[in-house]
Amino acid sequence: MEEIVQEVELDYQPRSVFLDFHERKQRWAVIVAHRRCGKTVSCINDLIYKALIEGKEDGRYAYVAPYYSQAKNIAWDYLLRFSKPVMAKANQSELWVELINGARIRLFGADNADSLRGLYLDGIVLDEYADMRPRIWGEIIRPLLADRLGWAVFIGTPKGHNAFWDIYNNATNDDSWYAKTLRASQTGLLPKQELEDAAKSMTQDQYLQEFECDFESAILGAYYGKEMRQLTDQGRITKVEYDPMYKVNTSWDLGYSDDTSVWWWQVVRGELRFLDYHGSNGQPVAFYTGLIQAKQAEFGYQYGLHYLPHDARAKTLASGGKSIIEQLSVKIPLESMKIVPNLGLQDGIQASRMALMRSWFDAERCQDGIESLRQYQREYDEDRKVFRDKPRHDWTSHAADAYRMAAVAWRVEEKIMTKDEPIKGLFVGKTDVTLNDMWAIKNTPNNRRI
Repeated sequence: MEEIVQEVELDYQPRSVFLDFHERKQRWAVIVAHRRCGKTVSCINDLIYKALIEGKEDGRYAYVAPYYSQAKNIAWDYLLRFSKPVMAKANQSELWVELINGARIRLFGADNADSLRGLYLDGIVLDEYADMRPRIWGEIIRPLLADRLGWAVFIGTPKGHNAFWDIYNNATNDDSWYAKTLRASQTGLLPKQELEDAAKSMTQDQYLQEFECDFESAILGAYYGKEMRQLTDQGRITKVEYDPMYKVNTSWDLGYSDDTSVWWWQVVRGELRFLDYHGSNGQPVAFYTGLIQAKQAEFGYQYGLHYLPHDARAKTLASGGKSIIEQLSVKIPLESMKIVPNLGLQDGIQASRMALMRSWFDAERCQDGIESLRQYQREYDEDRKVFRDKPRHDWTSHAADAYRMAAVAWRVEEKIMTKDEPIKGLFVGKTDVTLNDMWAIKNTPNNRRI
């Protein structure tokens, strides 16, 4: 029987800067690209092309944007338009297209990355990876590619030295990766006059980041940019061991419709040592009490206090009229839970800045939390072209808020000095220290006889 060959023509003319990308042989690829260079269009068409020619049985391919709404608003129309000549059917409610060979391409949002669990993938594109949680690749996506030897493409614009920078930096020294940088000054895709006008109306950091793909530019509007750079430069993001001589505290941010975040930390001789971090969504309170117990069993933590935000007292109908504190107290002793004083957002941010100057983080177990603190930003007012005096609510918010709970608790419990004050001490020889001064320094009297 003669094999029937069907010839189709896709409505896509690749830009010259993407020709070698479409012809690549490497399994892994990363593209750092300036705004409006057409990277999303290119990658959607790369998915369609490979889904057609790879010949995988029941092929499954995915495109992931930082948010599901982004995938729907930006990539869905592109997928419908460019797959039309080879489309068998489409499902708009689930954002997938099935091609004439049975392969399926589906759009996802990294804000609900758990929806990918249990699937298999032959190829995936992660768009604007710098805006995604760092662990989404290693914990969720990479395993989905294993049994089918699937491929992956990371694309985006820089946002400081984060997970996207790590991938790009490693790829440039690894022949098994395709790596490319597309700067506006080199591609010629945008008119020179337009770039000159953009440079006049943007800050230098904005322009270099968005159009010249500069990873060194400061993250715009970041609350803790200076403090996080110092943390990195001073080597305070490292391996942090649990010290059994000191209690482990936790601090929480409670999400009712989105993420709940928890930090595990110790105070050791004036240092805040952050041992672990966890953030997830859609989980019941029992999940987090189980997590607290699991960490204790795994690492031997001896708990001190569990610091909760002021809304932990609120009772909800969905929980049978019980507050978060009441629900947690089923497995966590009530006397070990404490409500953090509600100082207000700006005072809390100042407390966080102070705490960051004395903080150490475990690089591996706190990875997501560290990246959240780096990228925690002010909301931007597009009309006035200024940053508002309030945070942008995104995936970084919950980890930053939970850290703020730790910072406020530390400031209150340790009675941290908020200005340069003389440190009282006991000196040998002539001194002005009085008996009252010495008693004020001592927390409890020493009744031992000398």
